[in-house]
Amino acid sequence: MDDAELVRAIEDNAAELLMAMGAAGGGEQRDDAVARWTIGGSPIDYHNAVVAASDERAVTESLALLKKHGVPGTWHAGPSMKISRDAILADFAAAGSEPGMAVRIDELVPTNVPGSSLTRVGDDDALAVWEATLGQGFGEGEKEARWVASVYQKLGYDDPWQHYIGWLDGVPVGTATVFLGAGVAGLYFVMTVPELRRRGIGAAITYGALRDVSAEYAVLGSSPTGRSVYERLGFREYCTIELYEWTPTG
Repeated sequence: MDDAELVRAIEDNAAELLMAMGAAGGGEQRDDAVARWTIGGSPIDYHNAVVAASDERAVTESLALLKKHGVPGTWHAGPSMKISRDAILADFAAAGSEPGMAVRIDELVPTNVPGSSLTRVGDDDALAVWEATLGQGFGEGEKEARWVASVYQKLGYDDPWQHYIGWLDGVPVGTATVFLGAGVAGLYFVMTVPELRRRGIGAAITYGALRDVSAEYAVLGSSPTGRSVYERLGFREYCTIELYEWTPTG
């Protein structure tokens, strides 16, 4: 892939994941010439997502739908977003950005932590361990972990969905999800329990989850704290995804 193809794959992989998760959660889907979104299927703002738009009408229409469902929501505005950021800011507040990163999987820098291991989630019992682990330190904590696990249970455990639990000395200490879509492997929900961070566990989970996937490239949208971890593994930034949020009041 050249740089332009990688940028599009970064955007498309995330969009496919958000749309699939939102649909499984019962959200209203739209995918036409004006906009692409999933709204109403999640209590989490990030997952009531507008991922594409070509007309400023999409701003007011998405806001109306968020108000209808009484849920918070987020615009994910990457390089392909075809309306101005000022138009989005008319109704949504700027909420930071994520660097869109990618790496050839065969160029990942190998990493390991003594005593660590990785297992793939293959049934509901393992998903319950994944949920309990994620809830200790990701996003909105137990609330987000509970919703994500409920969606993953509906979507199943076969490709394109791959969920992993990271272990240290037999104790679950981290999570990751790999989503195969848009011709690449997207990495999501990478989390290490707070008391064991800065020990290389997140990097080891990332490397272990990606090294054997059936894709040439891995992509992700990084948090500010995770960026240096991914750079050490060989990822580099190809684009920026700007985030804009709306939250109900009262």
